[in-house]
Amino acid sequence: MSGRNLSIQLEGTALQLLAGDITELEVDAIVNAANEELKLGSGVAGAIREKGGPSIQEECDRIGGAAVGTAVLTGGGNLKATHVIHAVGPRMGEGDEDRKLASAVRSCLALADRHGLKSIAMPAISTGSFGFPMDRCARILLTEVYRYIQGGTKLERVVVVLHDDEAFETFKRELRRGFR
Repeated sequence: MSGRNLSIQLEGTALQLLAGDITELEVDAIVNAANEELKLGSGVAGAIREKGGPSIQEECDRIGGAAVGTAVLTGGGNLKATHVIHAVGPRMGEGDEDRKLASAVRSCLALADRHGLKSIAMPAISTGSFGFPMDRCARILLTEVYRYIQGGTKLERVVVVLHDDEAFETFKRELRRGFR
């Protein structure tokens, strides 16, 4: 991974694409691509569990679960981020996946705003073990971030963190196409 980075300004909010490790970012909150049971398994969730320590899973257990398309907030444990927002994205094949992913992205941003957070970092939600196509995720996630920022937000920085160069290039291509 080359640590690639691209940033644009939208209405006073920086939108940044970054190829890197979401668990290493110093932001108010990082987003975990969660399952409905809020069990920190593999992928991003596994890295959060390992680096953040047991307190994050303990908080998730107390919350108990979350519906697809929603998000919940916990502390960040030992992470550099103060909070973790657990966004439940759709699994491919369950139906209405695009709308559910858009809802999960909006839920993350709204939750960050409600808690007065200034910076948030999110992965390509649902593209790992849930099988969501990277290009569709890029279009939906970037469009929802753009729409949310256009509606007014206290967020100063939204970082989309991508795990490899191929994902970064997919999001960069979609960003250059513009928002629709």
